[in-house]
Amino acid sequence: MKLVYLFFFVCSFAVAQNTLEVGADKPYKSIKKALEAAQDGDKVIVHKGTYKEGTIFIDKKIHFIGKDYPVIDGEAIDDVIAVKSSDVVVRGLKVINSGYATMRDPCAIKVYNENNVLIEENILDNNFFGIYIQNGKNCIIRNNKLRAHAVKEQQSGNGIHAWKSENIEITNNEIIGHRDGIYFEFVYHSTISNNIAKNNLRYGLHFMFSHNDTYDSNTFTNNGAGVAVMYSRNVTMIGNTFNENWGDAAYGLLLKELTDSKMEGNFFINNTTAIYLEGTTRVKMERNLFQGNGWAMKLQASCMDNEILSNNFLGNTFDTATNGSLTLNKFSGNYWDKYEGYDLDRDGFGDVPYHPLSLFSVLVEKNPSAMLLFRSFMITLLDKSEKVLPSITPDNFKDEKPLMKPVKL
Repeated sequence: MKLVYLFFFVCSFAVAQNTLEVGADKPYKSIKKALEAAQDGDKVIVHKGTYKEGTIFIDKKIHFIGKDYPVIDGEAIDDVIAVKSSDVVVRGLKVINSGYATMRDPCAIKVYNENNVLIEENILDNNFFGIYIQNGKNCIIRNNKLRAHAVKEQQSGNGIHAWKSENIEITNNEIIGHRDGIYFEFVYHSTISNNIAKNNLRYGLHFMFSHNDTYDSNTFTNNGAGVAVMYSRNVTMIGNTFNENWGDAAYGLLLKELTDSKMEGNFFINNTTAIYLEGTTRVKMERNLFQGNGWAMKLQASCMDNEILSNNFLGNTFDTATNGSLTLNKFSGNYWDKYEGYDLDRDGFGDVPYHPLSLFSVLVEKNPSAMLLFRSFMITLLDKSEKVLPSITPDNFKDEKPLMKPVKL
């Protein structure tokens, strides 16, 4: 279906009628004058220069293309470019200085209730919101670079924001310094691929009430927290990297009230907490790497019927933690570098189960100040004793078939 949509989207501009050029030595000196003269199917090409014309409204089916990255300066007033037509292409522009208003969400490029809009190869700098799709369908956002400079969350909007939309494709963008790098709310059947979100104030990617979506091969680095997926279902997460997300409330990945979803081939490296799960159900986590994190996985007692299979746990301070004694999830076939068992039958699996929940992690979960005792002789002795004769940690919180060698990812 998506290929069919792309075919018609491209072909709809194959018979463009006219090309209108804007520039100091071109027929049109003003972008707005060129847009007034344009007809459906035309191209408006804006040449290098700086243009300060207030909000640019695109209400016709046109290609709006920059040559040598002309600067469209919103002068901190309102939206810089407002797309109010379907079948529009916005490409090759440098869009700067949108307005700032928490009630109206002014934006560098905003699409109002339209479909089949392509936004690509633009540079967006110092805007409140970057690219905003409001109630749109079949829109593509790719190969853009977005940067904001706020130091507080309330002073910045999101880099790429989609609300109440379907079939959105977000690919190969770089988002730096916004509140959330990418934000989805009530967005369905959409994909987020090969993006880099780093140094954003809150989340690199934030899902709310968004179902049947996929995000793959993205990198989330040094954000307030890497990714939050909340109140959603049927979300597929494949081949992403979550790293350097540090802080008391920072996670590589936060899953809250998520159901019937899949995680595979992701890399969680150097985060305070790699994954925090609360109220998640029927999530399958397979062939992921957890390396060098404070906590690899915090699995709250409100989670059930999740499967943690064939993952590698390497060099984490704590492999797992939980806040209760109820265990309704399955661990099997994972590699744990702290496992000290044996494999007499040489089938590749340990002959005795592994209990990844240490006594000290239980104590720290209830009393964070206990971390002062980390690596002390007494704590090491308690953990060893707990492994031999479990008394406080849940007996069924275990991997029945721990691997003797790491999984090849």
